[in-house]
Amino acid sequence: MSARRIAERMDIPTRFLAHVLTDLVRAGIVVGTTGRGGGYRLAAPAAEIDLLRVVDAVEDRGDPPRCVLRGGPCRYDGTCAVHDVFFAATTAMRRELASASLADLAAEGLSVRRARPGIGTSDPT
Repeated sequence: MSARRIAERMDIPTRFLAHVLTDLVRAGIVVGTTGRGGGYRLAAPAAEIDLLRVVDAVEDRGDPPRCVLRGGPCRYDGTCAVHDVFFAATTAMRRELASASLADLAAEGLSVRRARPGIGTSDPT
């Protein structure tokens, strides 16, 4: 599928998508083909690609983890007061991302759904 068509279907800017596709190609998740009939395709079946792999491919993970209180690494003599809670939350989020394959997401459809309370909203309930 062409980058333009992907951008249209996903309702995202083509320039932004170009950066994402570059990251996905570099990670071996997507294969790009140039030329008149070119475009992008998954490098493996959608059921074999989990969302965590996609997120890790496009997120900058080169820096050490940042302390939410200090803006840098936790202290060398121990961790900050909220370290354990944020570590647990990050671990839970990564577990959820790893449990969802691209095939799962495609089965749910790409339409925009109303947000559930506490998910993607400022209301935590």
